[in-house]
Parts: sequence; C-alpha cells; structure tokens
Amino acid sequence: MAVPKYDDLFNPLLAALHELGSSASISELEQQVAKILKLSEADLEEPHDGNRTKFSYNLAWARTYLKRFGLIENSSRGVWALTSKGQKTSTVKKEAVKKLVQDEDRKKKAERESQETESPDETGWEEEVLNSLKKMSPEAFERLCQRVLRESGFIQVEVTGRSGDGGIDGRGVVKLGAILSFHVHFQCKRYKDTVPAPVIRDFRGAMVGRADKGIILTTGTFTREAKAEALRDGAPPLDLIDGDEFVQMLKDYRLGISVEQKTVEEISVNESWFDNY
Repeated sequence: MAVPKYDDLFNPLLAALHELGSSASISELEQQVAKILKLSEADLEEPHDGNRTKFSYNLAWARTYLKRFGLIENSSRGVWALTSKGQKTSTVKKEAVKKLVQDEDRKKKAERESQETESPDETGWEEEVLNSLKKMSPEAFERLCQRVLRESGFIQVEVTGRSGDGGIDGRGVVKLGAILSFHVHFQCKRYKDTVPAPVIRDFRGAMVGRADKGIILTTGTFTREAKAEALRDGAPPLDLIDGDEFVQMLKDYRLGISVEQKTVEEISVNESWFDNY
C-alpha cells in the first residue's frame, strides 16, 4: 500500500501508543505503526525531501496534530506519551483534529512561525544542522561523535579510525556506579542515505570479543532490516543513533546550538479600575 497521508495516521498512531503501554520513542512508534498498517519495506523507504523518509515525515506531522489536539505529549528526550485525555481516546475524527488546529492558526497568525507549525516536531533548524554535519570531513565527524559521547558520560573515549579494522572508529568506557563498567566500540557513518543491515553485521563481527557493547552513529537513517539486525536474538545488541537523534543530542548538550527561551506578555485591562478616578 502507499504511505498514508498524515491525517490517516492519527488513529494508527493512537493505537500504537496504547499497544506500547502509553509511551514510546519515535523509533518504536514508527515500527509499531508500520506493523499495524502492514507497510512494506518499499513503503518505509520511500524518500521525502531532506533527510527523512515519507513515512517518517508524515508520522511526525501526525504527532504534531495530535499533540495540539491534546491527546499526546513529548519530553525533551524524544519520548512520546498519551495524555490523560489520550488515555481515554482510542479513535478520533481526523476532520475534528484538523479543524481545531486550523482554527487556532487563523486566530493566532503569529504562531504560524512558531516551533509547532513551521515543521513537524521541530522547526527547520534540524535540517540546517544535518546539512552542516554532512559537509564535515569523516575525520571531523568522528571527533564530533567523540565529543558527544563524552558529554553523554563516556570516559576514555578514543578515536582510532584505522582502516581494515572492521569499521570500528573508536572506543570508550561507560561506568555504572562505582563498580561496573562496560567497554564500548563505536562507528561513525556520515551518510546521506540509509545504513543497511550488512553494515550492522560487519561492525558486530569486528567488535565481538573486543567490547561489551557497540554504537553506530549516523547522519542518515537505518533501514528496518538494520534495526532488526541490531536487536537480533543471540547476538550482542547494538545501539543505533540516527541523524534526528544525533541532532537532538547536539541540542541537549548545546553543541553548536543555542537555545533562547522567549517570554510572551499577556496583558488584560481592568476597565472598572479607571472608574475610581
């Protein structure tokens, strides 16, 4: 089937959140909605302008509309959850959702340039950051990944970048408390397109016996097969960080991104007060 339009994803998105226990990451939502709709791999890989697939783009718009309708909310870490209203709602009429959002936009023209209406989830700054990342040299992107991992709490982070090392670009250590620690190998993929499953298999093969965990960071996206391979039973699990997640991490750690909190004054006039004079 063709990729559904954003408003045809309202109810599958609600169903996915209910099935996933009321909250989920974007990746989990995409997988569950695709499962509900029985979308093919070709459907999921259909490209859209920029870095996203058409399915990811339309689902992002669906999230934005349902958020404005008061059914779902999201945290700064990219976790989406049902609100109390959403917990009680299994289906919606897409016309009602769109009408509420459109009425709000007409009443508040200034909000058309706000974060929620310029683009799904976040405004166009994400694409701007991704474009900057894709212009970096592979070595520069590896150093940036090293910085991000350090900001995330890794220690002894080293970029190796040796050729013929199975794609391992660096290593580090994650400490859990005062006793436990895990050795992690990571790979940096400055991709414009999707990272396929063979890359996952090759990287895992290179790190087996040398590290406890592996991480692949990319400016692109991962195919559905790649995501499945990363979590395959009987194999060491790998963490996958795609371009959208990487950009969010840069924002969280304020790396190359400045965030300005704006306060809007709401003024009301008490006309009766003037009657005292």
